Amino acid sequence: MGVLDKIFGSKNQKILKKVQPLVKAINELEDGLSRLVDEDLKNKRNEFIERYSKGESLDDLLPEAFATVREVSKRQLGLRHYDCQLVGGVALHNCQIAEMATGEGKTLVATLPSYLNSITKRKVVLVTVNDYLAKRDAEWMKPIYENLDIKVSFITSGQDIEDRKEAYKADVI
Repeated sequence: MGVLDKIFGSKNQKILKKVQPLVKAINELEDGLSRLVDEDLKNKRNEFIERYSKGESLDDLLPEAFATVREVSKRQLGLRHYDCQLVGGVALHNCQIAEMATGEGKTLVATLPSYLNSITKRKVVLVTVNDYLAKRDAEWMKPIYENLDIKVSFITSGQDIEDRKEAYKADVI
């Protein structure tokens, strides 16, 4: 670390400092969302779609959307997004690269920006390195997506054309 980095902070430190208020805002919503019933959490997507159509940006909706995903994940899979995973979700939403080691929760992290960006009513496409991961991750995260009112599917190299057409109808592929 150079002298200037010690004084002013590295680029990564500056990015993390900018993201911390978002993480704090997401965490502050946790108690309120934990009091909602599953159907209310599922209906949040329609609320977000309406707010987005009236001019709220995805960045404005991010804290509440991410907190909603985290609550559904806790209920459906028993997995709660850690703060570092929230940071990874923000990075992906901002088209940045988020490096994570095996087992650190990349699949879970992807649910955050996938949900947020599905609010635009455009398809969200996640790319994996092989067919096995595409199928595994879609099936593993399916309870989260379904309880967020999102249809999820996967495409593999061996699928016939009709299965592919059906898969492309999903919100998250």
